[in-house]
This record gives sequence, C-alpha cells and structure tokens, in this order.
Amino acid sequence: MAFLFDSFEGWKKYCDKHNVSVVDAVIGYEKEQKGRTEEKIWEGLGQAWEVMKDAVKTGLEEDMTSRSGMIANGAKKVYRHSQTVLSKEFQNLISRALAAKEVNSCMGRIVAAPTAGASGIMPGVLYTLQEIHNVPDKKILEAMLLAAGIALIMEQKASIAGAVGGCQAETGTAAAMGAGAIVYCLDGDIDQIFNAVAITVQCMLGLVCDPVAGLVEVPCVVRNASAAAIANSSAQIALANVSSVIPVDEVIEAMGEIGASMETRYKETALGGLAATKTGQAIAKKVLIHDIEILPDESD
Repeated sequence: MAFLFDSFEGWKKYCDKHNVSVVDAVIGYEKEQKGRTEEKIWEGLGQAWEVMKDAVKTGLEEDMTSRSGMIANGAKKVYRHSQTVLSKEFQNLISRALAAKEVNSCMGRIVAAPTAGASGIMPGVLYTLQEIHNVPDKKILEAMLLAAGIALIMEQKASIAGAVGGCQAETGTAAAMGAGAIVYCLDGDIDQIFNAVAITVQCMLGLVCDPVAGLVEVPCVVRNASAAAIANSSAQIALANVSSVIPVDEVIEAMGEIGASMETRYKETALGGLAATKTGQAIAKKVLIHDIEILPDESD
C-alpha cells in the first residue's frame, strides 16, 4: 500500500520499512492513488519542467507589463542591472523567480507549484541550481517529485492556499519545496531534506496575503524572489547539519495554527495590509474603473 503523505515522520518510516527512496514513495502514491503509470509520471514532470524553463525565458526576454501597470518588466531590470549585491548567481536566482511569476501576472503559461501565486519560486530555484551545479534533468525531475510530496503533507497539515492560511501557505510551501529539492539534488539525506523544509517554514511563519487591488501582483511577485532566496539559505543551513530544533511536522502544525488564527482581512481578501494602504486603495479604484470601461456594451 502506498504512503498517503500525512506526516514527514511517517514518510521517513515508510521509506525505512520498505527500503525505498523518498522519491520512490511519491511514485508509489502517484501510481496507486492517481492511477498513473510510471511512464506518464515522468512524461508529465518533463513537460512541467519545460514550462517552468520557458516561463523564466519568457519573463526575461518578452514584455511583461500587466494590465494594472503594477508589473512593468521588473525581472529584466534586475537581471540586467550592472551592480550585484552578492554575486551574479544570486542576481540570476532573484531575476528568474521574478520572471516566472511576472509571466503568471501577465496571463502567461506557468506551472502552479504549488499555486499560481507562488509559481516563480521553483523555476527560479531549480533553473539556477541546475546551472550552477550541472544537475542532470533526471535529478531535477526527481526533485520535483520530492517537492510534490512535501506539498502534499503541508496541504494536509496546514494549507497551501493564501485564502486559507495567508501567504505563508503559498510562498512558504513553495519555498519549502524548493529547499527540499536543493538538498536532494546536492545529495543530502532525508533528515537534511526535512530539516531544510522546517527551517524554511520557520522563516516564513505569519506572512499575510494582502494583494493590492486583489491582483496576484503586488507584493506577490517580489515575495517569490525573497522566498527563492530563503529556500537557498535554508538548504545551505540544513546541508551543514544545523538543526531546526523544532521537528518539521511540528513546524507545519504551527503554520496551520497560525493560518487558522489569522484574521480574514489577511487572507487574500485585499482588505488588510498593503491592500488597505492609501496607495493600495487608490490603485484598486483605478483598476476597477479601468475594468468597467473596457467591458463590452451588451446593447450592441
């Protein structure tokens, strides 16, 4: 019987008992619970990886101006800027996460990993990781399967939706997926992978979802970049065997508790936080008027 991804502790015990890898456990779940053949699983992952890479490329090469005007080719500006804060690799990471998320905000094709609002994190992380470490595509696809298992548990123990748990649920989950994927690709063991997840979520607990004008643009796009950076810092810490202290399952439970107690105005309603600022309200009014003006005349 396949593991049902209800806890990280259970995932490790299942792998030990059945002498399978963390990735094999996810494959077993996909085959038994979703009715997919292994061939179809790898085929789907390959297609998703291509879409992720295309989103990065599109965001860095094509015009990314959203209808609201809030997104205006920010990824390209960061990518091409002459001054680097840390290194060119870090600049590339941030740019790519921004790029893929800008494609989403401009109605382009992306992979919801795990959601559209967090769709820049995994592409930015995996693209840059592969470039720096020459990770083969097969290993990247395995890491994506691992990330899916991480998201399954986080969805059950907490949430992956901003409307339920705030932005910690969306970008927090995606960053945790990315951190786990990094550690896996760099040959970390299961304890290091799960520790990276725990550290990542600890860094993102309490993050609210407050989209300006109700659009998944501001602050969503820049949060994808910061989450990609947190995924890398958490992976670096975990690979050095620095403990999260609080076990990963307990960290995710804390995330769920925080999400449940978070006020509604901080859960994708555009009623609090940045959305409720003077400027945020002015943008919302402008966007609403623009949308009304372009509605078709039903009398025609």
